[in-house]
Amino acid sequence: MKPTPSPSDPLRLDAPVRIKGRGAASNPEGRFEAIGKTREDDGWHRDDESTPRPGTIVTVERARSIVSRNDSPDIHFEQSVNPYRGCEHGCVYCYARPSHGYLNLSAGIDFETKLFAKTNAAELLRIELGKRGYACSPINLGANTDPYQPIERRWRITRSVLEVLAECGHPCTIITKSALIERDLDLLVPMAQARLVHAFVSVTSLDNRLSSALEPRASAPHRRLEAVAALNAAGVPCGVLVAPIIPMVTDRWIEQILERAAAAGARHAGYTILRLPHELKDLFRDWLALNVPERAGHVMSLIRQMRGGKDNDARFGSRMRGEGEFAGLVRQRFRLACRRHGIDAQRDLGLDTSRFRPPRAASPQGELF
Repeated sequence: MKPTPSPSDPLRLDAPVRIKGRGAASNPEGRFEAIGKTREDDGWHRDDESTPRPGTIVTVERARSIVSRNDSPDIHFEQSVNPYRGCEHGCVYCYARPSHGYLNLSAGIDFETKLFAKTNAAELLRIELGKRGYACSPINLGANTDPYQPIERRWRITRSVLEVLAECGHPCTIITKSALIERDLDLLVPMAQARLVHAFVSVTSLDNRLSSALEPRASAPHRRLEAVAALNAAGVPCGVLVAPIIPMVTDRWIEQILERAAAAGARHAGYTILRLPHELKDLFRDWLALNVPERAGHVMSLIRQMRGGKDNDARFGSRMRGEGEFAGLVRQRFRLACRRHGIDAQRDLGLDTSRFRPPRAASPQGELF
């Protein structure tokens, strides 16, 4: 019986390959797809064939709802808005990749090339905030996919959502890996003055070459830290997330990231340990085999040590921080570095919910009075 090739076997016809500007190295079927596809050698394969470079395709989505709610004890917000499905940043480690399976698309290349723009996001948000009995609590932008990914330059959906929140005096938090957030300082500054916004910029390492392989279309690490400084200088509180921490790949940068962040004015910080749900574990193994083959086995061994012997542990309480000796060491290093640089590792951001006023109902004559 012929053995089944491993995900990173170079003899496979669909073996993973580096694709410039993309994080994933393959495009496996989503876990909900009913039809599987395999590649067969027709005898005409040429070694000099170049690797295809898939372009980004954006599809307009008329969403039916826009505010997602959660009661997870691991997450510091109850409500979130995601203006886009999929993310062009292409971060190979993104825990949201498997969500593309619900669209019968792959968590691999599809997730970063076949994107969906929720063009009615602001309209739906206005309706949601105007509902009778709506209880105001901070809304997070960037819980699943990055609200400032490159396509936001054209579509400006995140900005339209911020305009509604600013109009209603509704507090929000923002998580991004993009310096594009600086574009919206004209909205964020007055919101910050009213204690309505706190931003976080995720920084995984300070190595540009590593970053270009891990998160190819996100802003470079130094540019993200410049954005942290620019926001804080303008009066918009901006912290950092050292996330995700990947053992033997990015963990060496923990202390330096927090030092640079403190110098940029950050006063809040958080971290998470790499998570590998569903299809993501195989995509990440492919990335390790291509980029750090000499460490691939050691990296996965440490991940399993932090995940109770498995590739992933979805239990509340441990899924974000892990468990075991290595996870404990990371926790200690992070806390000591925060203390050394005067950074608050807690997440009480002091946002004000008392300013919220429901949006005015549209009226043909309303603007006359």
